[in-house]
Amino acid sequence: MTEAPHPQDQPQPHDPVRNPWRAAMRRALDEADRAAAAGDVPVGAVVLAPDGTPLATGHNEREASGDPTAHAEILALRRAAAALGEWRLSGCTLVVTLEPCTMCAGALVQSRVARVVYGAPDEKAGAAGSLWDVVRDRRLNHRPEVIPGVLEADCAARLTAFFRHR
Repeated sequence: MTEAPHPQDQPQPHDPVRNPWRAAMRRALDEADRAAAAGDVPVGAVVLAPDGTPLATGHNEREASGDPTAHAEILALRRAAAALGEWRLSGCTLVVTLEPCTMCAGALVQSRVARVVYGAPDEKAGAAGSLWDVVRDRRLNHRPEVIPGVLEADCAARLTAFFRHR
């Protein structure tokens, strides 16, 4: 009997915008799994250097730390800034499994990341195009590129499973 291939192993339609970010999103999904294992909402993030190498990762740690700001994006941004030795993350990309909230979107603008790549949209609290669009607000001095929908189904499935069992 032949085992069915994993959905991620299936040939993907040619998508030159999203496909380059799939490997980094898989790493963010690994981080999301770490959050879920610790009882937190499964959101994971990876910050990539301008050359594409991973600088830092993070996953939600609000329950573990008791810190309301311990979102995956915030933790990954802090760790990336520490790794670089400066707060400006110019040229860097944040890859995250869930569309950033307003707090995280503000931090992305302040950190000067070049790009935000996310998996699942957040219709209730998303601030990168779904509910608000903080990161592309023309009134701000920095507006990163936004690439939505990378491995969207996989990212959404983690969240759905987590909340179904709560």
